[in-house]
Amino acid sequence: MSTAPTRPAPVTGRPSPDGRRPGPAPDRLDAAYWAAPHLPTEVAAWAARPDTLPPGSPAKVGILDLAFAVRGDRTELVERYQKTPLQIMRPLRVDPTTPEAAYVYLMATGGGIVQADRYRIDVRCGTGTHVHLTTQAATKVFRMEQDYASQLIGLTAEEGAYLEYLPDPLIPFRDSRFYQRTVVTAAPSSTVVLGETITAGRLARGERHDYAVLATDLEIARPDGTLLAIDALRLTPGGNRDAVTGPAVFAGHDHLGTLFVVSDLRPAAEIADTLHRALDGSGLHYGVSTLPEESGAWLRFLEDSPVRAATALETAWRAVRLLLTGSPAPALRKT
Repeated sequence: MSTAPTRPAPVTGRPSPDGRRPGPAPDRLDAAYWAAPHLPTEVAAWAARPDTLPPGSPAKVGILDLAFAVRGDRTELVERYQKTPLQIMRPLRVDPTTPEAAYVYLMATGGGIVQADRYRIDVRCGTGTHVHLTTQAATKVFRMEQDYASQLIGLTAEEGAYLEYLPDPLIPFRDSRFYQRTVVTAAPSSTVVLGETITAGRLARGERHDYAVLATDLEIARPDGTLLAIDALRLTPGGNRDAVTGPAVFAGHDHLGTLFVVSDLRPAAEIADTLHRALDGSGLHYGVSTLPEESGAWLRFLEDSPVRAATALETAWRAVRLLLTGSPAPALRKT
């Protein structure tokens, strides 16, 4: 199912997650829109035309293009384009302390990502909006025999916007090949809280680092192009788990969690101290540091238990939410 409203003008001067500069709205069904233009060499090596449905076939391209704006006294979803297998339901109002906030669950009807899938998600949060994005469940990247899969994510927070993007864990199955590129554009007066957890594999099946390649790129910048953070991950076990379990990567653990907080609502050092105190005494291996330009702070942790990893990310998010807004985070229900 898809709807096709008029696409708003892109943020001036910033590239979208496909690397293009702002310009006329492209055809969303054209490969130039949903294909990653610059693949890491580790992923590009697997590119091939599969003998199953190729990229661009029905149900192989998932697209979400969402825009939020303040209408009256609350944040509303004002534009939406969705193409299966990606979709959303209507925004929910689940926070009694912040009733104006829109909570949106991102869903994939196919149950997981398979070879030759190409996903793209764009979310634009207008001035003064308050948006929370999460997923309905973990993102499963299934086993692949040919080609690879990719996901492009573009998040824009304009002046005074408060955006949280906290998806459930990414789980790469045995022999999967996956690339994800996330581009965040945060105006100086906006707040962006961005979390991610990567799991070593389908642990219940005894799979640990059995994927072929997992590559991610994250870029956070101001609208004028000033970089605040770049985080690149290239995991290529290739049958040698030691290549991805060293001290600079998973360090022998099963879960790698990250939380970036870009905000000028509190000093960067105070945000960093809050993240540190949130996990102090938890027993996790973690580190906290401030971001350039006094723009915020970020956290990275390692853990073996999926329950403790999820709890750690939620605890850090709740601590930051309370610090920045003065209100506790609501309980989020997922079924």
